[in-house]
Amino acid sequence: HHSQPKVIAISQTTELGTCYTPDEVRALADLAHAHDMYLFVDGTRIANACAFLDVTLKEITTDCGVDIFTLGGTKNGLMFGEALVPLRKELAEHIKYYRKQTTQLYSKMRFLSAQFIPYLNEGLWLENASKSNAAAGKLFQEMRLIRGIEITQPVQSNALFFILPKEVTDKLRERYFFYDWDESRNEMRLVCSWDTSDEDISTFIAYLKQLTN
Repeated sequence: HHSQPKVIAISQTTELGTCYTPDEVRALADLAHAHDMYLFVDGTRIANACAFLDVTLKEITTDCGVDIFTLGGTKNGLMFGEALVPLRKELAEHIKYYRKQTTQLYSKMRFLSAQFIPYLNEGLWLENASKSNAAAGKLFQEMRLIRGIEITQPVQSNALFFILPKEVTDKLRERYFFYDWDESRNEMRLVCSWDTSDEDISTFIAYLKQLTN
């Protein structure tokens, strides 16, 4: 007399900025299907995973047995919006009713949807993700050489997690915004964007070196 599990849900990339490999996604899909469940992938940053893993969207979703996923736009250069992509017929048939029942249909939905035409047709989804990944990679290469900084996670997307001395963090926050990931050990998160420039990175690194010297 309680709710029955029906979905395994994962984020690609993960909350730590790392990526599930196709084999790992396939293993989760096999587990879900063996128990008559679906595998849902929150793809807010799935483009970043494709760029890092050098795979197509199909190779990381359909070919791995994913049942339904979202293709993120909000955190990859669009004004806002995520595309919900059902990959099983029984899910696709009723998706518009699920939306009516549990979510929302924007009155100007066409403006949200129109963004995805060039996003997909012109390859912007992957181009933007590749740029933000590359920016995070450059930031990592610079930060790992600075005394007193501990990088806590592999850099596999556009996110970088690190620990700084508290006094450095307080000074850095006066000029830059970043997310407190784990306050108990002063772990922070920086996220690069599709338009993060080399100048942005060099200016940040110069100030960080000034604070840590």
